[in-house]
Amino acid sequence: MRLLLQRVHSASVEVDGNLVSSINTGLLCYVGFSISDTEKDMDYIVDKTLSLRVFSNDEGKFDISVSDYPGEILLVSQFTLYADIKKGRRPSFIEAMGIEEAKSMFDNIVEKFKRKGISISTGIFQANMDVKSINDGPVTIMIDSIMK
Repeated sequence: MRLLLQRVHSASVEVDGNLVSSINTGLLCYVGFSISDTEKDMDYIVDKTLSLRVFSNDEGKFDISVSDYPGEILLVSQFTLYADIKKGRRPSFIEAMGIEEAKSMFDNIVEKFKRKGISISTGIFQANMDVKSINDGPVTIMIDSIMK
């Protein structure tokens, strides 16, 4: 499982010109699922995302997590995080989880974040979304459960 997080001042998702969700200060997170992901991978990603210290303290050092900060999370499903571009010019997505399984995993990870008490908004699974953000920093970090 991969989660790409960006620290943002604000972020939003629109589908067909309609605002679906938005957040203020927090994390815009793109999450992708591989064919080998399990519940254990999901738990790792949730815990790491919530405890990663990516917000600055008064001295400007990364010392505050989204759980400690009055921040929000906007979670967007992103199967292209598993694009394989080693051969040819067209990305292969052979490692990405199938649609039905990925939808179930996405719903499950959203619930896991909610159970941790974090304010979470989402995009719409499998929709063509317009994602807008005002990045803070910018700070962009990839979390990969295979590296745990």
